Amino acid sequence: MKGAILRNRLSPYLFVSPAMLLLVTFGVFPIFVALAVSFTNMNISAFANIRNVKFVGVDNYVTLFGDADFWQALANTGIFALVGVPAIVVLSLAVALLLNRSDHPFFRALRSFYFIPAITAIVAISLIWGYLYNTQFGFLNYLLSLVGVEQVQWLSDPVLAKFSVALVAVWRGTGLNIIIFLAALQGVPKDYLEAASLDGAGEWRKTFSITVPLLRFAIFFVTVTTIISWGQFFDEPFVLTDGGPLGATTSVSIFLYKEGFRMNQFGYASAGSIVLFAIIAIITVFQLRARKADDEY
Repeated sequence: MKGAILRNRLSPYLFVSPAMLLLVTFGVFPIFVALAVSFTNMNISAFANIRNVKFVGVDNYVTLFGDADFWQALANTGIFALVGVPAIVVLSLAVALLLNRSDHPFFRALRSFYFIPAITAIVAISLIWGYLYNTQFGFLNYLLSLVGVEQVQWLSDPVLAKFSVALVAVWRGTGLNIIIFLAALQGVPKDYLEAASLDGAGEWRKTFSITVPLLRFAIFFVTVTTIISWGQFFDEPFVLTDGGPLGATTSVSIFLYKEGFRMNQFGYASAGSIVLFAIIAIITVFQLRARKADDEY
């Protein structure tokens, strides 16, 4: 009897153990490795002789917090997040609400169309947007020239480059979130909407008083995951500008990549990765704590 009870209690842990093992191996363990490396002067010479690795304490962190390039990268990441997160959440929700209004084959085709950017390789995307942003031969400047506007330095101007890169990331990031919102919309009880219609509520009232409040968990999930992804913003600025011009589009992830893999300062880059991890973890925990329970609505 006791053996059966023990097996029943252990069964859930047995089923989740493979996933937990992968999570610990590729998610948690690297964090501790980076933390250990961040207290050393490890660079490429360590591969030739491990004795070249010296313990330096918190020197990497002191240097990091005095590095103007790191603060610029941190500020750039904050600007990207402030621009990109609201844009992606609002745009994805709006498009999902529109697409959910009909099951016509045209709308079903549009759902696939919006998802294409999420599954398209970033290199292919960079080629297309690189052409669109080209100063001399780009399509955007061609359209502006038709109305007499002079050439715009989409990727060469330090201020404009931020928004040009963010626009590509917003366009690429909406597809997956639209799918999430569309899936959540399938769970909205139609009884509520029909009852509201009988009471004379219009489409706007039903959308903002019934549908959107019932999507609160999906909105929360998309917001949290989007903030995390923008905190690790890398692909678009790396392939479009390589962090330029003058570091205007250098995110923290690009800064860490350059320090770690171009300058071979693994200890220094690991210190930066730990700081980035701490910032993202604090923001995520704050959001989880601030989220209202479902029964408070």
